Amino acid sequence: MSESPREGEVGETESLSQDGQKGPVVRRRRRVSGTAEATTSTETQVEQENKQAASAPVVKRTRKVGASDSAESAQANSKTAKSSDGPKITRTRKPAGASAAPDKSAKKNDPAAPNGPAVPPPPQAVAGSSRPRIGDSRPAVTQPESQRQHSGAQRRTEGSSDGQGPRRRRRGGRGRGRGKGGQKAPGASGGDKNSNRNRNGGRGRQGAAPAPVEFITDDAPVELDEKEMKRRRGKERKGRPVGRYQMVVHVHDDLTHIAILEGRSLIEYYVSRPSDDASQIHGNIYIGKVQNVLPGMEAAFVDIGTPKNAVLYRGDVTIDQDDIEEAGGVSPAKGREKRGRREGPRIEQLLKAKQNIVCQVTKNPIGHKGARLTTEVSLPGRFVVLVPNSTTYGISKRLPDKERKRLRNILDKVKPEGHGLIVRTAAEDVTAEEISRDVARLYEQWQQIEKLAKNTKRPTLLFREPDLAVRVIREEFTRDYRGVVIDDRALYEQVKGYVETVTPALADRIEYYDPSAESLPVFERHHIEEQLRKAVDRKVWLPSGGSLIIEHTEALTVIDVNTGKNVGKSSLEETVFKNNLEAADEIAKQLRLRDIGGIIVIDYIDMEERKHRAEVLRAFQDALARDKTRTQAFEISDLGLIEMTRKRIGEGLLESVSAQCPHCEGRGVQLDRTSLS
Repeated sequence: MSESPREGEVGETESLSQDGQKGPVVRRRRRVSGTAEATTSTETQVEQENKQAASAPVVKRTRKVGASDSAESAQANSKTAKSSDGPKITRTRKPAGASAAPDKSAKKNDPAAPNGPAVPPPPQAVAGSSRPRIGDSRPAVTQPESQRQHSGAQRRTEGSSDGQGPRRRRRGGRGRGRGKGGQKAPGASGGDKNSNRNRNGGRGRQGAAPAPVEFITDDAPVELDEKEMKRRRGKERKGRPVGRYQMVVHVHDDLTHIAILEGRSLIEYYVSRPSDDASQIHGNIYIGKVQNVLPGMEAAFVDIGTPKNAVLYRGDVTIDQDDIEEAGGVSPAKGREKRGRREGPRIEQLLKAKQNIVCQVTKNPIGHKGARLTTEVSLPGRFVVLVPNSTTYGISKRLPDKERKRLRNILDKVKPEGHGLIVRTAAEDVTAEEISRDVARLYEQWQQIEKLAKNTKRPTLLFREPDLAVRVIREEFTRDYRGVVIDDRALYEQVKGYVETVTPALADRIEYYDPSAESLPVFERHHIEEQLRKAVDRKVWLPSGGSLIIEHTEALTVIDVNTGKNVGKSSLEETVFKNNLEAADEIAKQLRLRDIGGIIVIDYIDMEERKHRAEVLRAFQDALARDKTRTQAFEISDLGLIEMTRKRIGEGLLESVSAQCPHCEGRGVQLDRTSLS
């Protein structure tokens, strides 16, 4: 009579015939409460074995082998039944941590199943489980650390050799570090290696970029006596400030619009968007990585973390003789002699690919062109400009000689060692304490930038310029402004605090315009909207009836002057001369308002008398002198043309408030496809 299987073994016996020969292998399955067993024993023996099976834990045919299994159970599971006459029966063990098939589990736990209700699993099966499964009626038992590592190693080998699923392929090669059949090779490390590789970083896992240094706008205000405050307040009439200019700031939908009026005429307009960290980056300081150096173009392309690589020209690279590499042992002096008038080392001697540099944006990206960079960093303040690691030393030429002498004495006392300073026009009549505090603020910012640059190895923004309204206040706000009107409370508080810090005498000229209490929006109140619509028109009318036609091309801007409705009174020469004088003043205003830069060609109406040409050119240059952007105009040619240039910092007004037509792609014409086919 065959013995019943022990706990942890699958019930398998070999029956013997009456003559002592081995018979076919008989496999007993213990299922739920026990199924009908195929056996060669007598009916009484079957009943006794069924009673023993009901009292013993259920042993499944396909088991999980964990670290808690006994040696006896593991040995029993590795047995195979052999028969000389019948087929070979093999049991396959499943690695620990693998979940059972859902359909089988449902069948085993179904009370309506023909084999009866399920019996709870043995304690060994629960202990070997690494995590609870769907349908568990008890919480998972916490494993010791040694068992958890062992079962985790077995989970990684699942699906490798048992045919239960596709084998997982590791990076760096198929099955590297594994033994036969997908098992771990002797001496191979555990799962910590992969986790360490991920933590150490790969592409896309570099972590968050450090926060850039911000412009200081909330410093403690400077204290001035009443006499000095009264002198700096400027002119007043009936208790109201008097000035030539006014600034109006309108905020809506995260857009900031700034309009500058001269009297009631719109002369400058700016707009700032939330996405301007990629397009309006003029003045920002970055850690850049040189991508490639082009000796034939005397330029290098630098990755600064923006969508387009920026360009750095040879003339914008500061020279440090210790960093120069001379090819072939040629000294820098001999190299300069060979190049003649173009002195200095070549760009490939100054920059190398993958080199990190600290650079500053001098021109915003325009169209398909990237930003323009310089390695001579400068930090502008209200009264001075700090030029780190430089010997630059200067004072604005617009100041009188007496004031320049006074400011030079102050600079000698406050100039930081190893850094340069440039005094701005706004420093006129300010005290030594105000200049000293401005220098201290800028020096503190540079120290923070230096610290951040040393701890950063990838392209990153180091310093961000303040909001557009604060920048315009810093650059332009003087006693010539009768006021600044802002319709946003948060921006008003920020600008007010900054002005109280640097120019407390003008803080009362910052006004808040409450849109909820006023009947009209701030732009409509000051008649800005209608002037703004005219500023984007192609045609501009002159006071006497003449007109200007402004056309933009890829390479330059063309302005054509016409008499239009101006028919004059005395002679053609006099009519043309007066029309050209009006056009000269209006063209200077339009260049400033529309922020047109690059090469500009102006086609004036032909004038026969040379003195008329000289007077029109002088009037045009006087009008351009009011523009803070650098311009250069040449004499009128025999064809009546003036060629000029205006520094381009970013996109003009038209590009900032418009989008390219998807039909004509900006050409202004729609082709007839039927005529071309």
